[in-house]
Amino acid sequence: MKESLLEIVCCPIDKADLDLEDPEREDGEIVSGTLVCTECSERYPIEDGIPNLLPPDMREETAA
Repeated sequence: MKESLLEIVCCPIDKADLDLEDPEREDGEIVSGTLVCTECSERYPIEDGIPNLLPPDMREETAA
């Protein structure tokens, strides 16, 4: 994912800003890491350059 995307994405639960933790970059893009909500502290993984912004309950159902 492009770093500039951080300016427009927000937490799907409370619409607060997201902070990036433990980023791994490749060719100028973020390929893994974690997005953390500044309000509710919910965590959203970035895997293979794709942020998973599903709410936690939906994320668990589709992780099969």
